[in-house]
Amino acid sequence: MTSATTPAAKTATTDLPEGERERLDAAIAELHVGSRTWSALTLAQRVTLLHGVRTSVAATAEDWANTAAASKGLDGRHPLRGEEWLSGPYSVLGALDADIETLSRLANGTNPLDGVKIDRAPGGRSRVHAFPLTGIDRFLLSGYTGEVWLEPGITPNGARAAAGLAQRTPSESGGVGLVLGAGNITSIPVLDVLYELLAHNRTALLKVNPTQDALVPVYKRAFAPLIALGLLRIVRGGPAVGVYLTGHPDLAHVHITGSAATFDAIVWGTGSAATRRRRENRPQLKKPITAELGGVSPIIIVPGDWTPADLTYQAEHVATMRLQNSGHNCIAGQVVIISSDWAQADDFRAALRRAYANAPERQIWYPGSPSRMDLATQAYPDALVLGDRLLVEIEQGDDPTALQSTEYFAPVLGVVSIAGTGQEFLDSAVAYANDRLQGTLGANLLIAPSTEKTLGAGFDRAIAALRYGSIAINGWTAFGFITPTLTWGAFPGSTIDDVGSGIGVVHNALLLDGVERSVIRGPFRPFPRSLPILNGGGRLTILPKPPWFVSARTGAAVSEGLTRFRANGGIIGLLKTLTQALRA
Repeated sequence: MTSATTPAAKTATTDLPEGERERLDAAIAELHVGSRTWSALTLAQRVTLLHGVRTSVAATAEDWANTAAASKGLDGRHPLRGEEWLSGPYSVLGALDADIETLSRLANGTNPLDGVKIDRAPGGRSRVHAFPLTGIDRFLLSGYTGEVWLEPGITPNGARAAAGLAQRTPSESGGVGLVLGAGNITSIPVLDVLYELLAHNRTALLKVNPTQDALVPVYKRAFAPLIALGLLRIVRGGPAVGVYLTGHPDLAHVHITGSAATFDAIVWGTGSAATRRRRENRPQLKKPITAELGGVSPIIIVPGDWTPADLTYQAEHVATMRLQNSGHNCIAGQVVIISSDWAQADDFRAALRRAYANAPERQIWYPGSPSRMDLATQAYPDALVLGDRLLVEIEQGDDPTALQSTEYFAPVLGVVSIAGTGQEFLDSAVAYANDRLQGTLGANLLIAPSTEKTLGAGFDRAIAALRYGSIAINGWTAFGFITPTLTWGAFPGSTIDDVGSGIGVVHNALLLDGVERSVIRGPFRPFPRSLPILNGGGRLTILPKPPWFVSARTGAAVSEGLTRFRANGGIIGLLKTLTQALRA
């Protein structure tokens, strides 16, 4: 290690007490020792370690979910508190299970993709059928599948040869990395830490976002086995701590989940100095950086022959995409794209207004979101105000620019119309999403099974043309977020000069190389309308309504029950949870 200090770190030291700098330096030094420990562990020993982490995460699950819910103003009776079970401990337990399976295979001398179907996707791509891979997922999440599409030119044999990433060379250290944790979803910071460790052999200094300070004691208990070996250190702090750490010479890499503005400030600085550095192509950050930065996510409604029940269900689906976590999600759907020529367009708009208005109210809790709500109100003074949320229906003559270019990160949902039906509409909607909406993180598409069948190969070509890192067909891309064997990140191509929705991927428990996107496919109709006799060729699911829907009456209890089953097993508890799911 070196004692040199970069200009950014020198600037930050003026804002940090000497004791704080010493504490951070000591944590980084401990992580360098830990990186040597990690390099010395065999794959079998790493599997044992991850089993220990899983045990400690399971033991903290209830405290984790309750602490997260309380920090967001959701008391024990709030119908949406289940969000914190699914997006917190459930997601982490699932990731650990998948990581353990991948490392166990590598430790036994087998490939992570053995037994996993790989076939061809449009455009010369290989496609890994990455979900479901277990019997319990096939049962509980029937109707949902997930694929990882690799970059054009990568063959199935090439995919198998590269699977495993840094765990193929476990003794080669990636050094110590900095993870600047997200402030909105409690699993994100620790999932990013796990990916640093497994994909890159990097130990990690996690700086939590101040909105997550209440979770720090929970994180420390949940990840005590990693902390004990010097593989993880967790610190609090505001911007000054972040500036000091990003400029620290003894950290090899930075990963951030946040905004493009924060990314640019880290890489280029601020003010006139940043402008000069960009002009001279001289970034102030001298180390590699990866990032997940959000965007404006489309929800494409492909016109078809929908029943009244379809209209109601899918309107609630759209409301969920916007209102989960009060809209404080990088993947929240923001712009609904419908056909002005669809005979049922007015019926769907009416159903969407009802669903959006009827969802349970909750606090707008994320810092800065109220001011972005104000921006939306100023841009669209005629928007429909529904309690704690805003519905912007763009009419002829309205300017959609603000809606298309501003990630509101708040309960603001917009609806735009374009002409056409069938393939003409779908191709136009894909072009609209690609060319007019900011970002490339996630896109959602709702289509009746009969319509998809009619479109045939044209539908597949349209999906291939969508330039997004996560695509959900009759689902929400958040399902991809909580599915560890899928990948999470922007569509490839962004750079530090134009970062868009970010650089690189995370999650990716199969440790695939050359990832382009993940594609989720779900059921258009819930149970019992998903039964073949009623479903018109659609997918069968046992869920009457997914527990993550904001309209699911038993969503909180089902989400908690599924997490407890994931943590501890138990068929009796699972049966009780399924009974509650049938009452959703």
